[in-house]
Amino acid sequence: MGTRFDMIGIFVNDLSAMVAFYRDVLGVEIEWDGQGPYAEFKHAGIRFAMYERRQLPGLLGQPPTYPAGLNGTFELAIDVPRFADVDPEFERVVRAGAQPLYAPRTEPWGMRSSMVADPEGNIIEIGSWNKG
Repeated sequence: MGTRFDMIGIFVNDLSAMVAFYRDVLGVEIEWDGQGPYAEFKHAGIRFAMYERRQLPGLLGQPPTYPAGLNGTFELAIDVPRFADVDPEFERVVRAGAQPLYAPRTEPWGMRSSMVADPEGNIIEIGSWNKG
């Protein structure tokens, strides 16, 4: 068996605001008491967590660098059940505070896709492969 990733972690500036966005806007479950520097969401398949950036130099033993503005280094992808679900989910998360990047469209490779950004500029795709 090859390598299996266990967790995706995002290093964030404002842990409380980011937890609130992912919990309240995207609906990712979490039991977090508001105490940093780490928060882990309840997520099937792979662990999903956040860690305060200001704590990272001590953890690493050296100062890291971070992207500024829109973070083009990775994306998180949300798979909704059907093509017809992409448009209303995009509209819902934008109304709730996500930054729209591009409105829903059908890609040449057959996926219905849209993208938004979270409060710290991380890219989130909302899409579906299911035309049914």
